[in-house]
Amino acid sequence: MNTLIEDAQAFYHAAVRSVQADRLFTDVELGTWLDRPLAAYRRVCVVGTGKASMAMAGAFEARWGRHVDEGLVVVPHGYRATRPASQRAPDAIAVVEAGHPVPDRAGVEAAARVLGLASSCGEDDLVLVLISGGGSALWPAPEENITLDDMQVVSRLLLRSGADIHQINTVRKHLSRIKGGRLAVAAAPATVLALAVSDVVGDDLSVIASGPAVPDGSTYDEAVAILRDFDLWEEIPAPVRRHLERGAQGLIAETPKPGAQCFEQAQTVLLGTNQTALAAARAVARQRGYAASIVARDLTGEAREVGRALAREALTVEADRPVCLLWGGETTVTVTGTGRGGRNQEVALAAALALEGQSRSVVVLSGGTDGIDGPTDAAGAWATPQTAPHARARGLDPAAYLADNDAYAFFEQTSGLLKPGPTHTNVMDVLMALVL
Repeated sequence: MNTLIEDAQAFYHAAVRSVQADRLFTDVELGTWLDRPLAAYRRVCVVGTGKASMAMAGAFEARWGRHVDEGLVVVPHGYRATRPASQRAPDAIAVVEAGHPVPDRAGVEAAARVLGLASSCGEDDLVLVLISGGGSALWPAPEENITLDDMQVVSRLLLRSGADIHQINTVRKHLSRIKGGRLAVAAAPATVLALAVSDVVGDDLSVIASGPAVPDGSTYDEAVAILRDFDLWEEIPAPVRRHLERGAQGLIAETPKPGAQCFEQAQTVLLGTNQTALAAARAVARQRGYAASIVARDLTGEAREVGRALAREALTVEADRPVCLLWGGETTVTVTGTGRGGRNQEVALAAALALEGQSRSVVVLSGGTDGIDGPTDAAGAWATPQTAPHARARGLDPAAYLADNDAYAFFEQTSGLLKPGPTHTNVMDVLMALVL
């Protein structure tokens, strides 16, 4: 069983390494998307947001740093101290730390600086935007009639509701001056090129970091409907309700839509996706003799239900050699308990219960490629058919921990936590089942 666990961790690390900035920028040629060399622009300004933005800025500088005139990227608090040795730090591009997943004052001030920088650019300038998962919280830029406190309340409510990232960002885009294409509005008539690492199912460019430089197809009506559907409408602050209601009534301009003039000189390009990571994990698994396949990369749903389903599928595998099944995506957790954990740890804990009593050698591992799962220092966890029985022998009740959304405490005591530390990338989650 130890070999399966070690292999599962190795496949996870291979997936993460494939989508770190230095690897993603290796084959990038800016001339593919720009109509002139960098040296031909009057100014080149680099801005960015998200868990990968500092590493992306460093990788960009490594190749084109001599052309950068000014820049600012925003990462979660503590990220400067956790940069992996493989990832270069930027020199000319400033790095600011801010609140994630709940925005804070540092994020508000950084977003204001970014909007000011973008607005100062003209038609002979280039605004290079580096975006990745986590970017939406780090660039709050609340509308003038909405306070930071208001946005923090809305963020906390949405994060606990079970809403997916598409729904959360639909609301965020309609409360912000930078999201939903509004950065492109601020930067026009400059050329805008956004390079994105996708952390959303379907790789929808308008959802990644709330699509600051792409047309937005969502509406105020949809934002209102989402808050109502999750029974949050009466809980959100009154200024937020008034703002969204005015938008739904057409009294506030919508986010810019396809065909808007601000996008004539703006484009967003995908550099890395969950598919990139899954393919890397599959390649290493095959090198180690596994029959490896990608089952899906659009996995969603309640984490505990997904964990049970993955365990059941693993137990149906029939093969004459080791098998590695891979999934990508992002589950959700509807928080009803008082414990600590994240979606990946909850997947693994539910899988542990579903595997209990089985005689086959099986490992189910679920890990966030950003190295962080919920409000914890773990990326996720793994489980085997022995996980639950060993826990019960120590007086631990796995079902009680699951009911309390306390997967972190469970796996901390059973040595099942996956702890790579912040990886400075983010392409959702990698989930796998290894079977002998």
